Amino acid sequence: GSLKPGKMPEGEKMGQCKQEEEQQQKEAKREGLIEFYSSYQELFQFFCSNTTIHGAIRLVCSKKNKMKTAFWSVLFFLTFGLMYWQFGILYREYFSYPVNLNLNLNSDRLTFPAVTLCTLNPYRYSAIRKQLDKLDEITHQTLLDLYDYNMSLPQRDWSTSSTQRRSSRSLLHHIQRHPLRRQKRDNVVNLPENSPSVDKNDWKIGFVLCNENNDCFHQAYSSGVDAVREWYSFHYINILAQVPDAKALDESDFENFIYACRFNEATCDKANYTHFHHPLYGNCYTFNDNSSSVWTSSMPGINNGLSLVVRTEQNDFIPLLSTVTGARVMVHDQNEPAFMDDGGFNVRPGIETSISMRKEMTIRLGGSYSDCTEDGSDVPVQNLYSSRYTEQVCIRSCFQLNMVERCGCAYYFYPLPSGALYCDYTKHKAWGYCYYKLLAEFKADVLGCFHKCRKPCKMTEYQLSAGYSRWPSAVSEDWVFYMLSQQNKYNITSKRNGVAKVNIFFKEWNYKTNGESPAFTVVTLLSQLGNQWSLWFGSSVLSVMELAELVLDFIAITFILGFRWFRSRQKLPAPVPPLNSQDNAAFQDEAPALRAPHRFTVEAVVTTLPSYNSLEPRGPSRDGEEGHE
Repeated sequence: GSLKPGKMPEGEKMGQCKQEEEQQQKEAKREGLIEFYSSYQELFQFFCSNTTIHGAIRLVCSKKNKMKTAFWSVLFFLTFGLMYWQFGILYREYFSYPVNLNLNLNSDRLTFPAVTLCTLNPYRYSAIRKQLDKLDEITHQTLLDLYDYNMSLPQRDWSTSSTQRRSSRSLLHHIQRHPLRRQKRDNVVNLPENSPSVDKNDWKIGFVLCNENNDCFHQAYSSGVDAVREWYSFHYINILAQVPDAKALDESDFENFIYACRFNEATCDKANYTHFHHPLYGNCYTFNDNSSSVWTSSMPGINNGLSLVVRTEQNDFIPLLSTVTGARVMVHDQNEPAFMDDGGFNVRPGIETSISMRKEMTIRLGGSYSDCTEDGSDVPVQNLYSSRYTEQVCIRSCFQLNMVERCGCAYYFYPLPSGALYCDYTKHKAWGYCYYKLLAEFKADVLGCFHKCRKPCKMTEYQLSAGYSRWPSAVSEDWVFYMLSQQNKYNITSKRNGVAKVNIFFKEWNYKTNGESPAFTVVTLLSQLGNQWSLWFGSSVLSVMELAELVLDFIAITFILGFRWFRSRQKLPAPVPPLNSQDNAAFQDEAPALRAPHRFTVEAVVTTLPSYNSLEPRGPSRDGEEGHE
């Protein structure tokens, strides 16, 4: 009737198991410092039940109704998609870097701009007078052959030295290599030139330029006037380029061109202007540049600006280069070159031209907001001008550098790069062919100059408006010309075309500043994102943190489950190799001896072993009971 060793009463065993289960449940209910969910489902259910994002609770509270669950799931994720679509639009707008245009009107005393005035007619400089006379003689014969026009030539002293005769023969040789000729249009059948069925309008005039390989470029014009001027200018530039010292062309005659100069009711002097020579516009004078103290307008109005009386009568000029009479004026900022072709305008003879100015400044945002440049240091074009960076300065420098690289010489109209020479067909025989081919590529932006040269971030412009009146009037012209002849020794040959008057002044003190400011900042972006988040989900920043917590918990659970799977793969038992017949027989003989310990081991695992005190008295009593039986 006694219990076997290792056995426990059934009731005691059940009670002990129940206590262990309750202990495990208590430990499970304890909240640790860091707690992870056991499954994705548990994580998602906890998030939807506790988050402040609107609509998330509907994904779990109606799980017994599959139709509602499906409806709210579609609605929830559709809303999420629409919100992030709006996010994408906001981010795209932010990274497009839009700007707001700010218009400001300022009132202050204004610095008077620089004013450049040119005679509009190139002069027959003494250093090249003989070559120009020879060019006029050849042009006279060319016009006589092409148009039967006998151009009158002034009387010249044709006595020349042997050196000048050699120079004239060289000039004649090069002109014969680039003759002016007429060509038939493309749509005209080849007929004899003197055929009565050929209209003169069916011909176009031009000249041919060839290189060393006899590849020729046909420079043709529909207008004979344009063709003659371009052909004459081409040879005129070659003559100018042969002058070794540019100072030989500096024949300024300020008093014979500008009869009167006043600024702010004060007389100008030589310290207020600088002189330079332009190949086509002749002598040019720049007033109020940085060579002296800069003028400041005390008040707006015609009496507080620059007033000039200039001579416009032609005398010993070159009529084939300039076909107009008057002067050319340009208003520009200090430290900027005067590009007379771009911003200049002509002053008519016998007319008083009053030009009112209004200053306008433009300030652009650099960096990611625009491709403007602060000072041109980040533009891949060397500045050949001794002035600050402007877009036109960069474009002309770009063309000149390409000209030197491709043609081996520099164009005479632009500054000379270091180590280069001006193009001259006595040294560079094919430069004309190269120049006109390069000019066509430049205009088509094949050279990339218009892309390389960027706008400056800060620039100053002057908006001009002009008014015209007859000057001097019919009743006052007699005494005006008399005073000019007495004071300036002006020989009156053509009263109407002899002089002109120019007034340049500020219209008002107010000047306009066009500035830029970022239209979409980081603060604006966050505000717009918050508006969209509140619109679609009615949430706040803390709701975003809840969503971020969900993502982090998801990553953590994924890592833990992956780690457990990896450890379980490492603890799998090794496969048992197959046994042969001899091993099987030996295993059968040893089986009775192995089974008892195996059963004992299993029983020891599932039962509670008795204490040492309960085992000690059982040995003798056990033997006594057996002997009594």
